[in-house]
Amino acid sequence: MIIKNSDYAVSAVREDQYPKDNLPEIALAGRSNVGKSSLINTLLRRKNLARTSSQPGKTQTLNFYIVNEEFYLVDVPGYGYAKVSQKQREAFGEMIQDYLETRPNLKGLIILVDARHEPTKDDIAMYDYAQYLNLPILVVCTKMDKIKKSQVNKVLSNLKKHLDLSYENVSVLTFSSVSKLHVKELGDWIEKHLED
Repeated sequence: MIIKNSDYAVSAVREDQYPKDNLPEIALAGRSNVGKSSLINTLLRRKNLARTSSQPGKTQTLNFYIVNEEFYLVDVPGYGYAKVSQKQREAFGEMIQDYLETRPNLKGLIILVDARHEPTKDDIAMYDYAQYLNLPILVVCTKMDKIKKSQVNKVLSNLKKHLDLSYENVSVLTFSSVSKLHVKELGDWIEKHLED
């Protein structure tokens, strides 16, 4: 996928605020601080398009980024952040659920998992939920630059232990925004599913 241009489009918390142009969308989900903003910036070759923060739980809206005037990348609020109140967490959950279940132009879901840790209960729940929605899924193991080469197989076997990767609509990628590992493959997966 060749990125010609990209820009922040809109933030939304409910359906009437979503873009109205019916362009295809790919959503990104993951726990807080998993590296979603870094992945977006790396993929789109922009330094600060998506704001990265050392403070988890910063994204509290659905953030739509328009790419090549052809599709949207949608950054979903991070889950599993303890300092957010139970009420806020439920509101985030409803907002994410409404978006994922009702958006007809959603073409796929990228679930980010921190390669340094085993998938959390929240990661597993999001993965199972995406299966229930019957969306094409790309599981991306982020922060691979922090993993020793000898540990790569362990990362993948940890993933297989916790997530049933045998479904036909599931792909897996290792990724690093630092070393640019598998940026091209990530773009290729998005491009393929935009056309489906």
